[in-house]
Amino acid sequence: MTAASVTAEAPAKLNLFLHVTGRRADGYHLLDSLVAFAETGDRITAKSADSLSLSITGPFAGALDDEADNLVLRAARLLAGEAGIPPAASLTLDKNLPVAAGIGGGSADAAATLRALARLWNLEIPTERLMALGLELGADVPVCLLDQPCRLTGIGETLAPLSSLPALPVLLVNPGVPLSTPAVFRARSGEYGAAAPVLPLEEPACLLDFLRAQRNDLTGAALALVPQIGTVLSQLEALPGCLLARLSGSGPTCFALMQDEESAESGAAALQTVQPSWWVRATRLRPAGL
Repeated sequence: MTAASVTAEAPAKLNLFLHVTGRRADGYHLLDSLVAFAETGDRITAKSADSLSLSITGPFAGALDDEADNLVLRAARLLAGEAGIPPAASLTLDKNLPVAAGIGGGSADAAATLRALARLWNLEIPTERLMALGLELGADVPVCLLDQPCRLTGIGETLAPLSSLPALPVLLVNPGVPLSTPAVFRARSGEYGAAAPVLPLEEPACLLDFLRAQRNDLTGAALALVPQIGTVLSQLEALPGCLLARLSGSGPTCFALMQDEESAESGAAALQTVQPSWWVRATRLRPAGL
């Protein structure tokens, strides 16, 4: 029986490290990254309808007003075309994450749309095919479809899920300046970096020591385009309980892994007091196996 309404979460995606290891002939960059998801994000609700429509709610709905063809609608049409059915559904995107923020918001929304509509339309599409459809929408969509911690390589299509990941408290901060991912890659210069070694996941201390030895190869380019990132990172690093502060993806959102939930909450309160225009969220990393 076909469901009348389906809701799917679209959590924020974090690149705990991001190494740019090369570039393909078609212009796509080769990456090596540890991807995790936070317990905060957008939400897609899909309901049965006679035609395709999209309404956007939430604090960042206005940032998408000028988009003529949202990724959510593109995902719906792509999936309907794959299934050979009309793209009929009433979609609502609850937009809680800032736009063009380096935390996979649009890709996570597209992935959540594919998951929700596959259930709404009672489709049985193999995971491999769904991943391939996701890649047509964007390089980050497959990892958002997987929706669990993983090691990402290639342009984003090669994923190795992790069996464990500590549910560390994390603080997310965005200075309120959108930043285009293609612009950051265009601004990047210099040699390509090496891939990271094998991940140690036995305990949080091992993971943190490992992460501190890695990097985000897009930080310099992102800083050149949005200097406020430097202020975000320095203020995160100065917070009591900050274990590691880093840019996520192409930015400008930065994250800080925190010692405990109390330090994350107090850090969020402190930053919101001194930087009221920033988007600040205290949350946790989602563990593997959800």
